[in-house]
Amino acid sequence: MHRIFEVIFFEKPVMIQIRVCKNIPEGSSIVVLATAVSDFGKCGLSADEANYVKTQIEAKSDFIPLNRNGQWFYIQPVDVKNTAVSEKEKMRRDACKLHQIIVRQKIRSLFIFDAVDNAALACAFAEGMALSNYQFLKYKGKRDEEQYSLSDLIIVGNVAQKEIDQLNFVLEGVYKARDLVNEPASVLTPSKLAAEFEAMGMDAGFEVQVFDKAAIEKMKMGGILAVNKGSTEAPTFSILEWKPADAKNKRPVVLAGKGITYDTGGHNLKTDNYMDDMKDDMAGAAAVAAAIYAVAKSQLPVYVIGLLPSTDNRLSPDAVSPGDIITMYDGTTVEIANTDAEGRLILADALAYAKKYDPELVIDIATLTGAAHRAVGDHGMAGMGNAPLETMELLKNCGKEVHERIVEFPLWDEYAEELKSDIADLKNIGSENAGMITAGKFLEHFTSYPYIHLDMYAYAKETRNYQGKGGTGYGVRLLFEFLKRY
Repeated sequence: MHRIFEVIFFEKPVMIQIRVCKNIPEGSSIVVLATAVSDFGKCGLSADEANYVKTQIEAKSDFIPLNRNGQWFYIQPVDVKNTAVSEKEKMRRDACKLHQIIVRQKIRSLFIFDAVDNAALACAFAEGMALSNYQFLKYKGKRDEEQYSLSDLIIVGNVAQKEIDQLNFVLEGVYKARDLVNEPASVLTPSKLAAEFEAMGMDAGFEVQVFDKAAIEKMKMGGILAVNKGSTEAPTFSILEWKPADAKNKRPVVLAGKGITYDTGGHNLKTDNYMDDMKDDMAGAAAVAAAIYAVAKSQLPVYVIGLLPSTDNRLSPDAVSPGDIITMYDGTTVEIANTDAEGRLILADALAYAKKYDPELVIDIATLTGAAHRAVGDHGMAGMGNAPLETMELLKNCGKEVHERIVEFPLWDEYAEELKSDIADLKNIGSENAGMITAGKFLEHFTSYPYIHLDMYAYAKETRNYQGKGGTGYGVRLLFEFLKRY
């Protein structure tokens, strides 16, 4: 195994650890998840306070704050008539709203009292609070002053420790993915990204193998090498493997993630403000690595492999040009019609490489096209594939569960017609219409197994609920939930 890192250059994320307890110390700050018929005496409210709260809940208040000589109670109404999935997402979003108040009041420890006896809702509220507490302060001069006060979340209720452990591992994975996306491209080179994958593997106990440029050249991965031609940084191709002895699947689930550490568009140079957040173009690779990290930490009995090609896409005299023809890992020749359609080139090499594992299923995830973002906006991701219907439905249901929803698009054969080249086997871009589908159809050419393609947006320019501003960590919770249920 080839290891390339000398030092682990990222700091461990500053994050909340969620835990469970039975009793609440006197004077603690408490969130009470409740309905109008809950027993408020159990969480320490007086009869008068309980009557007031019940009246407010019946009046449909969002949440009810009570201050008893400096001790804060926050009553969070729960709608038991709502669907479980919808109410869980409401808990996450309401936690985010309350988080702003918690921070202003500089509360350090917060107890979550489950007065509705619903562990799933209690965990969802804690999840929303923890995700809202994320900050990227590495480059702040006064980060100690800006650090949020909240550091401890304690659920008081009937929640299994295994469920809390898994939630903590997933949250840690999301934090790691966000950190990676938020790092500037001048720091997060392909080799340093691979080094972080190795560090994650050492921490969580999964295997990591990194191929350097010489190895990539030897394997003739023409897609990765073509995109890398304009760069001064060498590419990498990382393979992550979690194969526990009790794995339920003998053939692996393979996850492939796009790892473009910065995308200028190459000769098809991005214009206006389309380049300002292009450090996020490795968010797919970050999501895959972070999901496998959480899977390994949770000891899930699933055999999973991650394939993570990485380079940046720069403009230089040596950069690949429109009209060039390249030869991919599987021998397919591709005419470069647009150098800004680079992510599919590196992913295609990874997808062709996946064939050697005879996988049960392959899912790739990428910030691949602006077309997907225009179609779905910030509220989900585009998905398509040829996997069995029940597999896609499971993935879509997992997306609903964690509110990283998938809008399914077709992969009809007609879209392949747009990718025909007069001088090569394929060209790397179709017409101006349905760009997310022709991108998926291009990638499908390199597969020979059940396959799903996810095209996501993973960077928020403004704060949006618990996903925050900057890197969102999108995809980590979805992939973990899918692998947990697989």
